[in-house]
Amino acid sequence: MLGWTLGAKDYLDRVCREVQALDLGQLENISQIIEDAYHAGRFVFIIGNGGSGSTASHICEDLAKATLRDFEGQKRLKVLSLTDNTAGIMAWGNDEGYDRIFIEQLKNLASPGDVLLAISGSGNSPNILRAVEWANANGMTSVGITGFGGGKLKSLGHHNFHAGVDDMGMVESLHLVAFHWIIDDLNRRFAKFMPAAALAG
Repeated sequence: MLGWTLGAKDYLDRVCREVQALDLGQLENISQIIEDAYHAGRFVFIIGNGGSGSTASHICEDLAKATLRDFEGQKRLKVLSLTDNTAGIMAWGNDEGYDRIFIEQLKNLASPGDVLLAISGSGNSPNILRAVEWANANGMTSVGITGFGGGKLKSLGHHNFHAGVDDMGMVESLHLVAFHWIIDDLNRRFAKFMPAAALAG
């Protein structure tokens, strides 16, 4: 944890440098993938553990609501965070193993052409990897969102967004910063397909 050795200024300066180092092409690609799913009427599923699970819930809410300008008439993105099915997670985790908590939900809900956003700071969480393997084998588009060295997920997903810093808190913060730009970008993208009268109102 870099906060052990860095004061507040040095820590935040490091955050700024890491933001500048992010691959903007990877970031823009995720926006495009989600927009494509939106137009095709496909679901976007999001998964993660711990802080990344909280990010999955947060981004799911933003994708569902903050991409809208007209709450009544605008087409909506189909998006679901699989971290929020508490009873299902406990049932699969208790009865069959924690590594199955996401893959088994996908088997119930996902279809070919859907998108899986898989968030793992280490890139090596077994339940994330199993879900991505299943998604890849069943016609979904998978996006790995990683930190540190990227782990197995960096190369397993069809697409990747990587925050390459060896500090979990900073990785999670960078993921959130990046996702919040994606939300704003998608709000802009989706608005292009609204009637002019709705935009003016």
